[in-house]
Amino acid sequence: MTKNWASTLRLPKSTFPPRPLPEKQEQYIQRCADEFYKWQAVNRPADDEFVLHDGPPYANGSLHAGHALNKILKDIVLRVKVQQGRRVSYIPGWDCHGLPIELKAVGAAEGKRMSPGATRRAARNLASKTVLEQMKSFRTYAVMGDWEAAWKTMDMAYEIRQLRLFQKMARRGLVYRKYKPVYWSPSSGTALAEAELEYNENHISQAAYVRFPIVGDYGHLPGLEGFGGKLYAVIWTTTPWTLPANRAIAVHEGFTYHIVRSGPDAVLVAENCLERVAKVLFRDGSAPEILSTINGSQLTQLKYVNMLRGKSAHPQPIIHGSFVTEGSGSGLVHCAPGHGFDDYLACLSLGIPVSAPVDDDGFFTEEAFPDEPSRLKGISVMAGGNVAVMDLLGNDVLDVHDYRHKYPYDWRTKQPVIIRATAQWFADVDTIKDQTLAALEEVRFVPETGRKRLEAFVMGRSEWCISRQRVWGVPIPALYEPNGNAVMTDEVIDHIISVIQEKGMDAWWTDAPDDAAWIPASIRGKAEYSRGRDTMDVWFDSGSSWTMMDKQADLYLEGSDQHRGWFQSSLLTRVAAMADRGTNSTTNTLGLSPFKTLITHGFTLDKDGKKMSKSLGNIISADDVMDGSLLPPLKTKKKGSAPVVKDALGPDALRLWVASSDYTRDIVLGEPVLKTIHQALVKYRTIIKMLTGSMHESARTAPLTAVDQMAIIQLKDVMAEVGKHYDNYEFNKAFSSLNRWITNDLSAFYLEALKDRLYCGDGGGVLEPILVGFLRMLAPITPVLVEEAWEHLPGWLKGDEALVHPLRQLYNAPVIDPSRLTLDESELREHMPVLMRTGAAIKAASELARADKKLGSSLQCDVVLDLPQGKVLTTLEKYKDELEAMFVVSSVELNGSFPEAEWSYSEEFDLDGAQCKAWVLSPRKAKCPRCWRYVAPKEDQLCGRCEDVVGSSVD
Repeated sequence: MTKNWASTLRLPKSTFPPRPLPEKQEQYIQRCADEFYKWQAVNRPADDEFVLHDGPPYANGSLHAGHALNKILKDIVLRVKVQQGRRVSYIPGWDCHGLPIELKAVGAAEGKRMSPGATRRAARNLASKTVLEQMKSFRTYAVMGDWEAAWKTMDMAYEIRQLRLFQKMARRGLVYRKYKPVYWSPSSGTALAEAELEYNENHISQAAYVRFPIVGDYGHLPGLEGFGGKLYAVIWTTTPWTLPANRAIAVHEGFTYHIVRSGPDAVLVAENCLERVAKVLFRDGSAPEILSTINGSQLTQLKYVNMLRGKSAHPQPIIHGSFVTEGSGSGLVHCAPGHGFDDYLACLSLGIPVSAPVDDDGFFTEEAFPDEPSRLKGISVMAGGNVAVMDLLGNDVLDVHDYRHKYPYDWRTKQPVIIRATAQWFADVDTIKDQTLAALEEVRFVPETGRKRLEAFVMGRSEWCISRQRVWGVPIPALYEPNGNAVMTDEVIDHIISVIQEKGMDAWWTDAPDDAAWIPASIRGKAEYSRGRDTMDVWFDSGSSWTMMDKQADLYLEGSDQHRGWFQSSLLTRVAAMADRGTNSTTNTLGLSPFKTLITHGFTLDKDGKKMSKSLGNIISADDVMDGSLLPPLKTKKKGSAPVVKDALGPDALRLWVASSDYTRDIVLGEPVLKTIHQALVKYRTIIKMLTGSMHESARTAPLTAVDQMAIIQLKDVMAEVGKHYDNYEFNKAFSSLNRWITNDLSAFYLEALKDRLYCGDGGGVLEPILVGFLRMLAPITPVLVEEAWEHLPGWLKGDEALVHPLRQLYNAPVIDPSRLTLDESELREHMPVLMRTGAAIKAASELARADKKLGSSLQCDVVLDLPQGKVLTTLEKYKDELEAMFVVSSVELNGSFPEAEWSYSEEFDLDGAQCKAWVLSPRKAKCPRCWRYVAPKEDQLCGRCEDVVGSSVD
């Protein structure tokens, strides 16, 4: 080249930075989150409100990527709804009561004994501090909401609502106190609900086969006439420590049982269990001698003795148990109604008493062995309890072995729990079960599998233990008589609530025990009443949050673990409070569910697919994602050089990770995933920089080419596709559709086809509509990027008052004035496959030339298309003046003469049954030094078009 023509080109000029500027991020977040939420609350219709009710995160500790996943998913939904023209309501909340916060607060006291009042003050301070820290973090993710109105379960107003809900349930007879077995956590010192358990698949129990002597008359049994030995019932248990509480042995009336000789004595064993038990009874491998075979119903006439009950104890019954199986053990099941749910129910109907000689800390009480109370008292049932009990049983223990099985653990302390009968408060779930299930029929589940999961939890539950033995929570509003009887009438609850409103919740614990202010006047003086010390289950706390709303929420969105947690507690409390009482009718359940749609997401996994947990040390914080800590730095630190520069892409990186993931499953987070996310974000920024730097005001009035109008069709199609995915909460599919459009349509087709005209010609095209549409699609997932792009618009575009910010514009609003689209859209859509297929054939032939190093730029060739007469030829002739630009080649001839060329390559292709051929040939003309097309008459001479452009600019 003899001259540099760069100064005559319309090269992109944009102030948009290649990566976010850290100093600007906070103001972008404030604009696109806080200010935007307030804007939509005024500018979207009040009569079309979308309510997303927050499942409150627990105010205990720092946030991690799982929290970000949840909050960002919610934010994406809200932004989609605003784009659809709805006003959104999102008031964040926090779950603040419960054991973890209490233990952490007490732990901070460094072993000092704390009074209930001091414990509550410390817990409240800890929760308040954590809420502020978590709120600050959430807001850095560009999550919008009414943060000033955020609610906490420890707020007085919230607690009063909760107590009123409890009162309503009690008034309806759905709350009662009962002495029965519950899950008890010795490590936490409280009862637990099923939702507070996790199961250890590899728990090792010390299992044992134990025999109990049958007493009374059993000589009438076949095979025992004249038998001189003793008869024993053999049981198998994985919890020998529960044997002091044994009150019955269960058999199945439908099973067949053998009486088997064992030395001088005989034992009872189920027929189908004999082979298993024989290995214990006959260790020498000898075959068992079966004295007789009887039906299980014959055994229910027998009685036995449990020496652990003491010498004065009465014989105990053998009963029928429908839960007895032959899959393990001996077919005879030891029943301790104080330590087993099935045992309790089986014994209850027979009037068999319940005993649980274990204290709150999991130690035996003196009732465990009445004859010698000191032998078991004070021994931990989970530590030394099994050994101590079996030592007492002596020769009646036939075998001891380790047994690996699934066992419930306290999900907070990670320690095993026990089943233990205590006096607890329960909510009746069984009475409202049918109405609850009917209420779910109108709910939309995403994914649909969530329906069966939630229904299964509801169906499998009959009672909900709602009392806890802690001080940091909302009290069960009950008074107690000296004999332990609870008084909890509507009047008592009403009075207690009024005193709490006057004195504050802490006064329940800090007032003197005999303070008469807590006793209603109508019963004052009739007895010495004391205030209860039980608090409500934290799931009841958070489940009461629907009382904050005056209508159904449009959406609940939480992790899949909440099917047994918050989703269920919200549903049950609302149905309990609002359903028609007494009939359990399922005919009028419309609106009973607290939510119209229920979305669940999976857990976050590390790059190796392992669930993130503190114990594994693989927790990833959202900050690490935003500041680029998980990726190789952009610049590495060398001695004496500048510090390391991280690849920090801010909240958009975090949000795009969420949007790109199939949240209905567990989601991987690690370097490989984040590299892909960063590549996508950098690509978005590159496109925005190119678009903002290449848009010219003159393009608004320039005539549109067929390529321009094809680009608009492609934009409309992808926006419709993305919008549909957004509406269906399929954000990862929206992300994929958007990226496919960027790669296949925008980058590979339109921008390639436009570059010559954009840089060397009149600067026309439809870049402005494309930018507007692109930013609208990005608005729900990367609002900070959209806000930043909007700030870097060309000056002439910023001054256009008619241009609406992509965050505030309706998603389906036109991106371009329809009057500018001069071609018939339906006809153009029909022709586009022909044009695209032809372009693909030309590229295929070009790749052959490129592989042989004959071709560099696609402009470095001419094209001849060999086409049969007919529809295909007619279609291409219609666009013949644009084919060079469309295919990014120097010239295109339709059925032209085949010129002499230095090289040529071809590709055959089929179009609607017509056999076609694309030839790529060495160019016949010279390269224009300005536009680089091979259309100049000779070397170093401008082509005619460039001559005109340069000449007009000089003039």
